[in-house]
This record gives sequence, structure tokens and C-alpha cells, in this order.
Amino acid sequence: MCTWAWELLTERLKLEPDRCMSATLVEVLLQVGADNEIARHLDSLGYVLRRILRRAVRYATRKTQCEARNVASLVDIVIELLGDAFPEVRKDPETVKEIINEEEAQFLKTLSRGHRLLERSINKLGSSTVLPGDIAWRLYDTYGFPVDLTLLMSEEKGLSIDMEAFEKAKLHSLEMSQAGGATVDDQINLDVHAINELQNRGVTPTDDLPKYSYTADIEGNYTFEATKGKVIALRCNKQFVEEVTTGQECGVLLDRTCFYAEQGGQIYDEGFMVKDGEEDVEFKVKNVQVRGGYVLHIGIIEGTLRVGDVMNLSVDEPRRCSIMKNHTGTHILNFALREVLKEADQRGSLVAPDRLRFDFTAKGAMSVKEVQTAEEIVNKITSKNEEVYAKETALSVAKSIQGLRAVFDEVYPDPVRVVSVGIPVEQLESDPMGPGGSLTTVEFCGGTHLRRAGHIGQFYIVSEEAISKGIRRIIAVTGTEAAKAQHRLEVLEKAVAELKEKVEKNSTTRECLDKKLNREIVSLDDEVAQSTICYWKKDAIRAQLKGLKTILDNLDKARKAAVLTEVVEQSKQLIDASPNQKYVVHEFKAGSNAKALDAAMKQYKTLSPSTSAMFFSVDDEAGKILCMAMVPKDVADNGLTAKEWVDKVVGLISGKGGGSNVSAQATGSNIAALSQAMDVATKFAQLKL
Repeated sequence: MCTWAWELLTERLKLEPDRCMSATLVEVLLQVGADNEIARHLDSLGYVLRRILRRAVRYATRKTQCEARNVASLVDIVIELLGDAFPEVRKDPETVKEIINEEEAQFLKTLSRGHRLLERSINKLGSSTVLPGDIAWRLYDTYGFPVDLTLLMSEEKGLSIDMEAFEKAKLHSLEMSQAGGATVDDQINLDVHAINELQNRGVTPTDDLPKYSYTADIEGNYTFEATKGKVIALRCNKQFVEEVTTGQECGVLLDRTCFYAEQGGQIYDEGFMVKDGEEDVEFKVKNVQVRGGYVLHIGIIEGTLRVGDVMNLSVDEPRRCSIMKNHTGTHILNFALREVLKEADQRGSLVAPDRLRFDFTAKGAMSVKEVQTAEEIVNKITSKNEEVYAKETALSVAKSIQGLRAVFDEVYPDPVRVVSVGIPVEQLESDPMGPGGSLTTVEFCGGTHLRRAGHIGQFYIVSEEAISKGIRRIIAVTGTEAAKAQHRLEVLEKAVAELKEKVEKNSTTRECLDKKLNREIVSLDDEVAQSTICYWKKDAIRAQLKGLKTILDNLDKARKAAVLTEVVEQSKQLIDASPNQKYVVHEFKAGSNAKALDAAMKQYKTLSPSTSAMFFSVDDEAGKILCMAMVPKDVADNGLTAKEWVDKVVGLISGKGGGSNVSAQATGSNIAALSQAMDVATKFAQLKL
């Protein structure tokens, strides 16, 4: 931000440095958003922008006790103050607000926990004034605190950070990551021997039914029941231990849990667990797996955790909700594919927070229309906002439900959990051969789902491709990711509309911008191809761009034909003015149209066969100069050759050329040397002839 703008914000808003920094961030995001490239800039500049935003969030919540979403309130003020000087900031303020609120919410989830860790660490320092570097790294790696924020908070306490130790901890973490997470997990994972040991001890498998304990209102706001779990075992370094301490990565087994362990295509939950009555003991859950009925929570401990401790469990709720949207969306997509393709059996799936992936059998690629129809079926079902039902059912009864979907060759428990949309499972059980199972999605599933289908929000298929012979893969997005895809689509559609206007204008003016516009079309097409947007609309956009390119190609052909006709006419006029002169050196306004120069040569060869000719043409936009020479055979035999003639000018135009005694050509880049080259060519012809 320019100095005067900074001073204006400081004076107008009475902002302290961190608060003014947040206003600066808003101004930067508004300008970034002005070119409709917010997503790309967040990817490339995200670290810097997030550092600024997180400092602002921390200032707003800790220093001024403001409520959440306070930073985004600066957007309107920044527009009011700077909109006249920087009109581009007015273009997309709502998207900027959404991005700021989303980033703020993400950081607020860990801000208080990070503060507690820092406070505890500072209290343990005693007389030391240096915060250990590994603590600073843990604040960054686990809680998302940029190191400059930790440094600022430390300086407020009169402390510095051991940056050398910070870099060592960072390097160690990077090395562990590059070695692969399996190296660490192998030290924690429950193999068959570990499971036998637990069973021999009489340890009961984990009760994970609380993972289904949540409610929702009609608008889609979810409430998750508070859950406590008792530590029944701790796993570290391939053995069970009685306690783990700060910084250790370990596995925690509880008697009951609300965390979902990865299985059935659905990714694991993340979150935290805090010791009941002792909040200094905190375990960050970064992975959850189930082995032999035992749910293993994998993560890093802060404080001392012992077997027998009772923990308060907190699942990352926004992440879980995103996963549930994608899981319910996967079921409805499965139904939609059956409706469209008639025969489409599931072969695999992935349900993650940011997307869903569905693999299925198919004889060939889906047409764009089929993809569109499948997507429309999903959105039609979600628009009804019907209830999602789930119930454990006897396997034999469940298998008899007409239309029920299951994964081929999968082994299911008895009883098995059945999930349906719009029709209660009890109704399907009572009439398994009835039409109900063919009218909606009904599947075996142990995953977590939405309470109502409408809570999915918008659903977009973003890709459809082959992964092996007879197996296709669809990737789709819902919720927030679908909103991002929609916004990105609108940005691209606007860019195409603007480009179309340029092409239409170009076709009605004398100014030729074909090459520039072609480059813009290719660039935009590449951008569209790489964008996560609605698949069938992407196809439509690319078809539009292809159409624009065809218009330009046809226009280019027409212009080249017109240039050729004009050059031929000019060459005839030159011949009529001086028939059968000894030589001619002339510039035609043909750009880089070599065919036009060649046509002029043919006119001389036919109408003035005794004339030696050298023609030039300059393409200013491309920075290119063309040279062609033709010499009658009898002239070439007696002194002047076309190759020698071209060689005299090729150096002047910084080019390359070649040919024979009767015909030669060259291209160069020094268009400023045209007059000099023509003068040299004329004098050389005079000398030889």
C-alpha cells in the first residue's frame, strides 16, 4: 500500500500497527480480487497473506476483545477510503469478505490452544529470556502460528526465540515428512502382535458409536455431542507405554470415541482431546485408524498423558461437516449414475473434506450430456432436502432390498448399517421387494452422513476420466468447494465474454490483433483446462474459445488472401510502369505473409521475365522482416545470383537465409535496417548489372 494510503487508514481508523496491517491486507486482497485471480494469488502468496491476516486476527481477538469476523468489516471501510484512488478495489468485495472470514475461522480454531501452549512454555522458562525453537516450530506446525507472530508475542513478554533451534526442528520435520509418514506410523501402528497383546490383557475394543452423535437444524447447522473417553492404552516406539510426554508422537486408544477412523473410503477425523480437569494436557489428533476394533488416535502430546486419564474429545467440526457433505453426495451420485448409465457398479471411492472421488464400471467414457444429467439428478435430489436415514439391519434382510447398492466382493458385518435418502430404512425393510429401493439411494455404509440431503448445498462434477480399462472416475465438490468452483466459473465466463467482445471488434476494424488475441485464447483455454469448475460447463467454455479461435483463423485467412490480392495488384502496377527493367527492389506491406511475396515474384516471372527482383516485407508486431529474391537464369549465369544478392543483406537484417542462383530468401529480426538493406541491395544490383 502506498504511504499516503497507509497514513489515511491510520488517521481515519485510529489503528495500531497490527490493526492497520489487517487493513493493508484487505486492500491487497481487494486489488488481487480485482483481476479475478484471488484463488491463484492465495496459492502463490498465501503464506504472506495468511501471516498478515493471522496477526490481525490475534490482535482483534486478544487485544481488543472483538468478536469473530471483525477483520472482514474493514473491507467496506477500505473501499470507502480508497475506492476513488483505486477503482479496482470495488469489483469483488463480497468474495474478499468470504475469504477473510474463512481464513479467520480456520485460525481461530487453534488460536486459544496455541496461546495456552505459549503461556505454559513461557512459565517454564524461569529466568531464561529465550523461547526454545522447537516450541516455536510446534506453534507453527501444529497450531498454524507464523513464526513472526510467535516472535511478536514473545517480544511482548520481553523474550526472543532460538531461531537456530527453530530451523533444526523445521529441518527434522521436513526429513521425517520426506521419509514418509509410514516410518513414524510403523512405530505407532497396531500390528497383529499388538492386537493380540491388547486382547490378552482383556482390553475391550473401542466403542465408536458416538461418532454418529450429532444433530442438525433445518438450515444445516450441526451440533456435535460432547464426548469423554478414557485412555486404555498408549502406543509409542512399537510398544505399549504407561505415559507419554510433551512433543512425543504416539497413538492413543480410548474406551469410547467420537472420532471417525478411516475406512470405507471416508477419510479420518482430525481434532483435539484435552485431559478432563487439566487443560494443560492436550493431544492433537492428526490421524485415526481402526485395527481389530481398536480405534487408534495418532498425534502429538502436550503435557503428560497417562493410561487411565479421562479426555474431553473435540472433533474438527467444520472438517467433519465437509466430509459428511461429500459422503452423502457420493451416495446420491451413485444413484444418479445408475439412472443415467443403467449399469454402473462402484469400484472404489474417496471421501475427503475438499472433494469426493467415485470409481465405477463403464463400457466407455461418459458423454458431456450424461455427466450433466447425472449432476442435475444429484442437485434435484438435494433441492428436495429430504431426510437421510441410517439403521442397523440384519444382513439377510438388507440384501433383499430391491435396488440396494453395495461394493462388489465387499464383506459386510451382520447386522449391517443401511443408509437411505427420503425413504426410512424401516419402510424398505418391511417391503424389500417394493419399488422404494429403486426410487432413491440405498446403500450399506458405516460412514458419517448429513441429516438432510439439502445440507450438501451445490454439487458439481469437476472431472470424469478413465483410470483403467472399463473403470471410470468422477471427482466432484460440494459446499464451500462448490461455491469456490462456482465463483471461479463466473470469473472465467466473464473473461470469455470480454475476449469475445475483443474478437468481434477486431473483425470490424482495420487494426489486426489476430496474433495477440490468439495468444489470449490459448492462455485462457489453458487456465480453463486447469480450473476446478463444473465439468460440462468447462466443456462449453472451451467450445466457445474454440469457436473464437476459428473466427480468428478464418479472419486471418481472409486478411492474408486480401493482402495477397493487394500485393499481386501492386506488382502488376510496378510491371506496367517499368516493364522488363533490369532489376527492382521494393517493399510490400505484406507483414509476414511470405505467400504474398511469392505471388509477386510469380507475376514478375510471368509478365516481366527478364527482371531481377528483390522484395521486402516487415511485420512490426512480430518484429520480423522477410526478404525474397529472384534472378532470371541467363542473368545468374552472367554475374548476379539470387543467393549472393540475399547474402549481401542478411547480415544487416540480423537474419538467416539461403537458396540457389535463381531463387533465395531470408528472414531477420532487425526491422529498423529495412531502408539500409534496400539501399545495399539496389547498389549491389547496379554493380552487377
